[in-house]
Amino acid sequence: MSMDRATGAMGSLLSKLLELLNEEYNLQKGVKEGVRSLEEEMRSMQAVLQVVGEVPRDQLDVQVKLWAGEVRELSFDMEDVVDKFLVHVDDDSESAANSNKLTQLTEKFAGLFTKGKGRHGISVAIKVINKQVQEVAKRRARKREELMKLLSVRDMSKKKMKILSIVGFVGLGKTTLVKKVYDKIKGDFDCSAFVCSGPKADPKKVLMDILVHLGVYENQLTLLDEKCLINKLRESLENKRYLIVIDDIWDETLWRVVNCAFSNSNNLGSRIITTTRIISVSKLCSSSANDSVYQMQPLNDDDSESLFYKRIFPHESGCPYGLEEASIAILNKCGGVPLAILTAASLLASNQQIKTKDQWHVLLQSIGHGLTEDPHTNEMLRIVSFSYFDLPSYLKTCLLYLSMFLDDQEIGKDRLIWMWIAESFVQYQTAKSSLFEIGETYFNELVNRSLIQPVYDYRGIVCACRVHAIVLDLICGLSSEENFATMLNGTGDMMYCPTTIRRLSLQNARKEEHQTTRIRSMSMSQLRSVVTSEPAIGVMPPFSSFAVLRVLDLTGCDVSRHNHLNLRELGRLLHLRYLGLSTTGISDVPEEVGKLQFLQVLDLRQNLGIKELPSSVTQLRRLMCLLVDCCCKLPDGFGNLTSMEVLQEICGDSRNVVEELGNMERLRKLNIWFNGLSLKLEVALVESLVKLSKIQSVEVGIRSDDLESMYLLGERWVPPRSLREFSIIGSAKFSRLPAWIRRNPLRLSVLSQLNIFVEELRQEDMGLLAWLPALCILELWTLHQRLLVVAADGFCCLTYLTLFSDSPGQVVFQPGALPRAEQVALRIGLRVAKEEAARNSGDWFDLGMGSLPSLRNVDVEFDYLGMTVREAKQAEAALENALRAHSNCPTFRILPEIPEGAHDDDVYIEDDGSE
Repeated sequence: MSMDRATGAMGSLLSKLLELLNEEYNLQKGVKEGVRSLEEEMRSMQAVLQVVGEVPRDQLDVQVKLWAGEVRELSFDMEDVVDKFLVHVDDDSESAANSNKLTQLTEKFAGLFTKGKGRHGISVAIKVINKQVQEVAKRRARKREELMKLLSVRDMSKKKMKILSIVGFVGLGKTTLVKKVYDKIKGDFDCSAFVCSGPKADPKKVLMDILVHLGVYENQLTLLDEKCLINKLRESLENKRYLIVIDDIWDETLWRVVNCAFSNSNNLGSRIITTTRIISVSKLCSSSANDSVYQMQPLNDDDSESLFYKRIFPHESGCPYGLEEASIAILNKCGGVPLAILTAASLLASNQQIKTKDQWHVLLQSIGHGLTEDPHTNEMLRIVSFSYFDLPSYLKTCLLYLSMFLDDQEIGKDRLIWMWIAESFVQYQTAKSSLFEIGETYFNELVNRSLIQPVYDYRGIVCACRVHAIVLDLICGLSSEENFATMLNGTGDMMYCPTTIRRLSLQNARKEEHQTTRIRSMSMSQLRSVVTSEPAIGVMPPFSSFAVLRVLDLTGCDVSRHNHLNLRELGRLLHLRYLGLSTTGISDVPEEVGKLQFLQVLDLRQNLGIKELPSSVTQLRRLMCLLVDCCCKLPDGFGNLTSMEVLQEICGDSRNVVEELGNMERLRKLNIWFNGLSLKLEVALVESLVKLSKIQSVEVGIRSDDLESMYLLGERWVPPRSLREFSIIGSAKFSRLPAWIRRNPLRLSVLSQLNIFVEELRQEDMGLLAWLPALCILELWTLHQRLLVVAADGFCCLTYLTLFSDSPGQVVFQPGALPRAEQVALRIGLRVAKEEAARNSGDWFDLGMGSLPSLRNVDVEFDYLGMTVREAKQAEAALENALRAHSNCPTFRILPEIPEGAHDDDVYIEDDGSE
């Protein structure tokens, strides 16, 4: 069980109560019976709270709200008491059986539980809540609001049935788009139906709705079961050209049922259109080769401005003077979402009067903070809330945690997941998956449901996320209502100031005396998370104020400039799980950090002043993730940290440290750097890697003036089947393709990313790499290369290819090669290309780029050495023409640029483009 929005700390508390019942704590008989009784009663309370969590706040009875809030607060208080006791026992400063401590613990349990039960009877609450749940279930089936956007449906003359699935964030205009298309083309079909699904829709109801739209009387359908309805719909559609729209699908199961009624053998030109907010649903709907997914995109800047200004200033061509800056800022927060733009415009255009400049700035400050009180905004948030209340309880909690971050802030994926883990939002499900891997599925599901927006790195890998202002408005409002988090906004005012602060987000507050006094006067004794940024860190209370803190994130704050923050006091935060000190300007890690026995994550990146970690770090037995800079040395005894899962940029110059890596049997991700690699160090590295059976990601870097071969890593190491990512960077190289790829590429069934430097790359190497079944990203660097042909078979999953050589040759893609490749970066030697073309009687200008069906982005660097300017121009023009003719119209960059005024007969004598 985990902590969640609905049940507070109940889930994690129950597991801790069970832990207390273990024999190792040696509880007295009476105390043990009290704890066991308490655990049983709390389970019933948790069940009620989970039902409460399914009901939107505006539909809950006031008494139930109060009762649920009391129970949640009770659970937090209880967990604080248990944690203090567990820390006390773990510290071994006194005997675990200390009768005074146990008596105090049980008395506090009894008092808190009596208080919680006394306010409202549980049985009464259950009856009230169940009644409301039934009412809510009916409301959720209602038709969704129409939205805005344009689309055209093509190829209507084709006879094979086609399914088009439209997917995108709420408010982008999916429903309006489909309605416009439906109204325009339904006359071309024998029959048509437009039905709305919605959250928790009943497949039987959807089937009935389609049949009713097709003219079947409802009284003929009410007694039919699901199977009979499918057969009835099949009969109704037989030998007809039909158009069916199913709007707002939320559930994969619903589509699987309804899709049984649509025959794949219908070759009369039938069309089915679906809309959904959920990416996995859209892929399932359009799973056949003839089907397609249309990803709705936000409006561009020009269209956003046009929609915004026409709503506010219908009789003017643009924005009046003086309001441009505020309007651009408001539109940036709306993120191109038509519903958000229209809602913001409605707030500024009410009563046929243009709001003042000050009123525009008030709106700007309120967007993304849950502060706007207006019917238009409330209606928009109600629409968004359907997505929120459709989430399972644990995902609601994870999403609410994002209210701790700034509007439009880029939030690192790994950082966020580790914070969830530290807050006990993520709990073990199976022995095979780590907590981080489970948290990663949570993150992916929020992306899948379009509630967070993924941020991609240059290779197309999701590395971070953003929260759209609409969603942020919703979760900030919910967070305030439920006392989930307290935020200090950019004006220095508390958005919401409860009596008990559980989580504190300090956002852009200036260090003013009255604000500093106000915040430091508040009780921080029950604070669990602090996230802050500059300059707001200036008003943060001293570390000693945080008695039960789990998460402390000071990323990007210059701690050295704030004298009231004494890093030595960190050793007093005995409950701390996450300590984020990245980019804080610190040069030393205090010895006291070793006292943090529950610490799971220590982030010290981008603090180049830290040259070594204190020896006390080896006492952090629960540490799972250590992030440092490669110049930071680790202490001997580091292998004691057997809970470690992630080590990033550690220094491997100590043989003891490298040997001790083998003790970390849970290690999943290793990034290690060497300042020159001796044979003894490489032997130690390979011997340690052999012991790491769970390793998924290995990155080895060498800092050296000369390339250094890693023979043992390439020839002696046999990676486990769990390997997903492998990189050698810096001055590291292999003399040939590693033996663990040459022997059997199919054995590396989950290897998805490979970045290696091979001294000489041969054609047979490309053939072996092509058989890596899961390879998505391939970055190859080589000293020598002639002609490489990428054949049609293999590389079935590859989306990103980089191929660079110090002495480049020719690369040719055969028709059918790289079916999924979206990004390709190459270095081509034109002289070698010309020689190979002459040998094979081919066209040396044709790389075969036009045959890559998924191509989106191309970077090509030509080596013109030995070629004339005329030939260089011909090669550049040939590549440009091929890319411009490509059906995807990929973006491209060709380097180096041919100097203006260069004569066609001039010959390039250097490979940097000079003549």
